[in-house]
Amino acid sequence: MKLLERNTDIGLLILRLSIGILMLLHGIGKLTHGAGAIEDMLATTGLPSFIAYGVYVGEVIAPLFIIFGFGTRIAAAIFAFNMIVAVAMAHGGDIFSMNAAGGWMLELQGLYFFGALALVFTGAGKYALSSKKLWD
Repeated sequence: MKLLERNTDIGLLILRLSIGILMLLHGIGKLTHGAGAIEDMLATTGLPSFIAYGVYVGEVIAPLFIIFGFGTRIAAAIFAFNMIVAVAMAHGGDIFSMNAAGGWMLELQGLYFFGALALVFTGAGKYALSSKKLWD
């Protein structure tokens, strides 16, 4: 039965759209309201505040590339790195914590990170703008 056949490419498209659109919404929020909170976090650690602008790469540019399936492996690697930095900067104390409902405190960050990591290994799939090079 054709309907029940496995279609990995549709699954990859759903994964790309899911993590890409959801993270892009975070990026749009930062475009609208600025990255001041991130600059403040960096300042308290002694790092230069201009590094905060890297959030736009990880939360706007990389998700757009993932959504469209162009340079997907590189964009997903940047996205995953962005999540590591976000957890280290803002959620480091929650890595081994559970929430009141019994879930991991970093469920959302974990889903973003592991979804991006999966795309690093799989690439975009058939439904993408890529030219099927190694980095797509």
